[in-house]
Amino acid sequence: MSLLAEAQRIAPELEATRRDGDELRRLPDATWKLLQDCGILRSLQPRRWGGGEVHILEFLDAVIELSRANPSAGWVASVLGVHPWQLALFDERAQEEMWGSDPATAHSSSYMPTGKAERVEDGYKVWGRWSFSSGCDHCRGVMLGAVVRGGEGPPEGRSFLLLPGEYKIEDTWFTAGLKSTGSNDIVVDDVIVPDHRSQSHTDYAVGAALPGQALNDAPLYRLPFTVVFNLALVSSILGSAKGFIDAWVAETRDRVAIGGVRLADDPLTQRRLADALWDLDAATAVTRSVAQRMWDIAVAGGTPTMEERGRMRWDMVRGADRVAEACADLFRVASGRTAFVDHPLHARFQDLQAGMGHAFLVPDPLAKAVGGHLLGSENKGMVP
Repeated sequence: MSLLAEAQRIAPELEATRRDGDELRRLPDATWKLLQDCGILRSLQPRRWGGGEVHILEFLDAVIELSRANPSAGWVASVLGVHPWQLALFDERAQEEMWGSDPATAHSSSYMPTGKAERVEDGYKVWGRWSFSSGCDHCRGVMLGAVVRGGEGPPEGRSFLLLPGEYKIEDTWFTAGLKSTGSNDIVVDDVIVPDHRSQSHTDYAVGAALPGQALNDAPLYRLPFTVVFNLALVSSILGSAKGFIDAWVAETRDRVAIGGVRLADDPLTQRRLADALWDLDAATAVTRSVAQRMWDIAVAGGTPTMEERGRMRWDMVRGADRVAEACADLFRVASGRTAFVDHPLHARFQDLQAGMGHAFLVPDPLAKAVGGHLLGSENKGMVP
């Protein structure tokens, strides 16, 4: 059974458990097991470790379907689903430490460099606090981003893989949207991370050869990191928007406005819905096109230029931005009862808003990079 078919199979059960997860402020154990059993969490893991090693489009389509049913479950699947792909690029020793005893072991992340790191002998000292580590309660390990300062050369962004016992989870996830993601804080006290459990973000940006590619040499593991991560988040947003529009149609179909007019017969209402669907379909098509384009480059043995990566990320993020705006317009003209937290549209709208708050979904720096490059600006900005 395909990954998409598996996502469609479990979608009704995921939707039925949305409110349970919101009350727990993390995914229920049964929901987590569904994500494990359907294969999405290991779909980008190498086959040599028992993973799916699927085409990136299969992952995209499955995330959309999961997020349509349950935005929090889809968000966790999108973020955690990328982690085995990233770990496959690390030194084999890091993969062995995470997956050696159980290849199904999952790890969470927080890449915003709010913590600290400095170079020490044979590794890095890492400490501080990181937020937004989605799904961390179900994981055994965490990938953290930090800027290494001190020593020779300019500051360098790196990812650090920490194992159980090297960090603590602090329960901070009290939010209006994506409540079930359990995106709590990670706290670290002066841990030494060995060299083989760290990787340079500069190497990702310039397309340098990475240690894990020696054994994991399929096209999947030659895709650009930032574009893959952006694609995962955008896929979740597109699926959440689909679910929102589904709910909006169900709520609006029989609604009667002041004066006794059925909204189903109102031309302005019809136009708003048609516009939202067009934006969603267009954004989905563009995102799938980006996924296929970077896949084709990898198959040919190449890597996208910085300008190409910026354009890929802009195309996807602008699509998500337009879709979120269209859903906000639909929400604005829905019933005033959407203010009540138990209204069917309330939670879904808040989920969309929370997701769009992610730093990788802010379109402005990408627009500056793309537009500035095309115009030959000396102040165009750079995105990896």
